[in-house]
Amino acid sequence: MPQDLDLGPLYAFATCFGVFGLILGLLMIVSLWKLFTKAGKPGWAAIIPIYNTIVFLEIAGKPVWWFLLLLIPFVNIVFAIIATIGFANAYGKGGGFAVGLIFLPMIFFPILAFGSSRYLGTRALDNDF
Repeated sequence: MPQDLDLGPLYAFATCFGVFGLILGLLMIVSLWKLFTKAGKPGWAAIIPIYNTIVFLEIAGKPVWWFLLLLIPFVNIVFAIIATIGFANAYGKGGGFAVGLIFLPMIFFPILAFGSSRYLGTRALDNDF
Protein backbone atom coordinates (compact mmCIF):
# COMPACT_ATOMS: atom_id res chain seq x y z
CA MET A 1 0.00 0.00 0.00
CA PRO A 2 1.46 3.37 -0.94
CA GLN A 3 2.47 5.60 1.94
CA ASP A 4 0.83 8.75 0.53
CA LEU A 5 -2.66 7.27 0.25
CA ASP A 6 -5.01 9.15 2.57
CA LEU A 7 -7.98 7.01 3.64
CA GLY A 8 -9.47 9.60 6.01
CA PRO A 9 -12.29 10.69 3.67
CA LEU A 10 -13.18 7.07 2.95
CA TYR A 11 -13.38 6.29 6.66
CA ALA A 12 -15.49 9.39 7.24
CA PHE A 13 -17.87 8.37 4.46
CA ALA A 14 -18.12 4.81 5.75
CA THR A 15 -18.81 6.05 9.27
CA CYS A 16 -21.55 8.43 8.10
CA PHE A 17 -23.07 5.71 5.94
CA GLY A 18 -23.03 3.28 8.88
CA VAL A 19 -24.61 5.77 11.27
CA PHE A 20 -27.31 6.58 8.70
CA GLY A 21 -28.00 2.86 8.27
CA LEU A 22 -28.29 2.36 12.03
CA ILE A 23 -30.74 5.26 12.32
CA LEU A 24 -32.89 3.86 9.49
CA GLY A 25 -32.76 0.40 11.04
CA LEU A 26 -33.87 1.74 14.42
CA LEU A 27 -36.66 3.72 12.77
CA MET A 28 -37.95 0.56 11.08
CA ILE A 29 -37.76 -1.46 14.31
CA VAL A 30 -39.64 1.22 16.24
CA SER A 31 -42.24 1.49 13.47
CA LEU A 32 -42.84 -2.26 13.31
CA TRP A 33 -42.96 -2.40 17.12
CA LYS A 34 -45.69 0.26 17.13
CA LEU A 35 -47.62 -1.44 14.29
CA PHE A 36 -47.49 -4.82 16.02
CA THR A 37 -48.69 -3.21 19.24
CA LYS A 38 -51.58 -1.52 17.39
CA ALA A 39 -52.61 -4.96 16.12
CA GLY A 40 -52.58 -6.46 19.60
CA LYS A 41 -49.41 -8.46 19.00
CA PRO A 42 -46.29 -8.25 21.16
CA GLY A 43 -44.12 -5.33 20.11
CA TRP A 44 -40.90 -7.21 20.85
CA ALA A 45 -41.76 -9.50 17.93
CA ALA A 46 -40.37 -6.80 15.65
CA ILE A 47 -36.80 -7.67 16.68
CA ILE A 48 -37.03 -11.49 16.36
CA PRO A 49 -36.00 -12.38 12.79
CA ILE A 50 -38.34 -15.23 11.81
CA TYR A 51 -41.10 -14.51 14.29
CA ASN A 52 -41.58 -10.96 12.98
CA THR A 53 -42.41 -12.35 9.54
CA ILE A 54 -44.93 -14.75 11.06
CA VAL A 55 -46.56 -11.90 13.01
CA PHE A 56 -46.56 -9.76 9.84
CA LEU A 57 -48.40 -12.55 8.00
CA GLU A 58 -50.90 -12.92 10.86
CA ILE A 59 -51.66 -9.20 10.82
CA ALA A 60 -52.02 -9.31 7.03
CA GLY A 61 -54.53 -12.13 7.37
CA LYS A 62 -52.39 -14.62 5.50
CA PRO A 63 -51.73 -18.21 6.58
CA VAL A 64 -48.54 -18.81 8.55
CA TRP A 65 -47.40 -21.51 6.12
CA TRP A 66 -46.80 -18.70 3.61
CA PHE A 67 -43.53 -18.24 5.47
CA LEU A 68 -42.26 -21.29 3.57
CA LEU A 69 -43.24 -19.66 0.29
CA LEU A 70 -41.24 -16.60 1.29
CA LEU A 71 -38.13 -18.78 1.34
CA ILE A 72 -38.44 -19.71 -2.36
CA PRO A 73 -36.58 -17.35 -4.72
CA PHE A 74 -38.79 -15.34 -7.13
CA VAL A 75 -41.95 -16.85 -5.62
CA ASN A 76 -41.24 -14.85 -2.46
CA ILE A 77 -41.53 -11.57 -4.35
CA VAL A 78 -45.11 -12.27 -5.40
CA PHE A 79 -46.23 -13.50 -1.98
CA ALA A 80 -44.44 -10.66 -0.16
CA ILE A 81 -46.31 -8.15 -2.32
CA ILE A 82 -49.64 -9.87 -1.62
CA ALA A 83 -48.85 -9.97 2.12
CA THR A 84 -47.90 -6.28 2.12
CA ILE A 85 -51.17 -5.38 0.42
CA GLY A 86 -52.99 -7.38 3.09
CA PHE A 87 -50.98 -5.61 5.80
CA ALA A 88 -51.95 -2.19 4.41
CA ASN A 89 -55.61 -3.28 4.17
CA ALA A 90 -55.55 -4.42 7.80
CA TYR A 91 -54.82 -0.81 8.75
CA GLY A 92 -57.46 0.62 6.41
CA LYS A 93 -55.08 1.61 3.63
CA GLY A 94 -55.41 0.73 -0.03
CA GLY A 95 -53.18 -0.59 -2.77
CA GLY A 96 -51.49 2.75 -3.37
CA PHE A 97 -50.28 2.86 0.21
CA ALA A 98 -49.11 -0.75 -0.14
CA VAL A 99 -46.98 0.32 -3.11
CA GLY A 100 -45.42 2.94 -0.84
CA LEU A 101 -44.79 0.26 1.82
CA ILE A 102 -43.03 -1.86 -0.80
CA PHE A 103 -40.87 0.78 -2.49
CA LEU A 104 -40.33 3.35 0.29
CA PRO A 105 -40.72 1.40 3.53
CA MET A 106 -38.58 3.81 5.57
CA ILE A 107 -41.15 6.52 4.87
CA PHE A 108 -44.47 4.65 4.75
CA PHE A 109 -44.04 2.33 7.74
CA PRO A 110 -43.48 5.29 10.12
CA ILE A 111 -46.46 7.08 8.55
CA LEU A 112 -48.60 4.00 9.20
CA ALA A 113 -47.19 3.52 12.70
CA PHE A 114 -47.30 7.08 14.01
CA GLY A 115 -50.22 8.39 11.97
CA SER A 116 -53.90 8.20 12.79
CA SER A 117 -54.44 4.80 11.19
CA ARG A 118 -55.95 2.10 13.38
CA TYR A 119 -55.77 -1.64 13.11
CA LEU A 120 -59.06 -2.80 11.60
CA GLY A 121 -58.30 -6.48 11.33
CA THR A 122 -58.87 -8.65 8.34
CA ARG A 123 -62.35 -7.31 7.57
CA ALA A 124 -61.38 -6.29 4.05
CA LEU A 125 -59.20 -9.31 3.46
CA ASP A 126 -61.86 -11.79 2.41
CA ASN A 127 -60.12 -12.71 -0.82
CA ASP A 128 -58.90 -15.97 -2.29
CA PHE A 129 -55.25 -15.43 -1.43
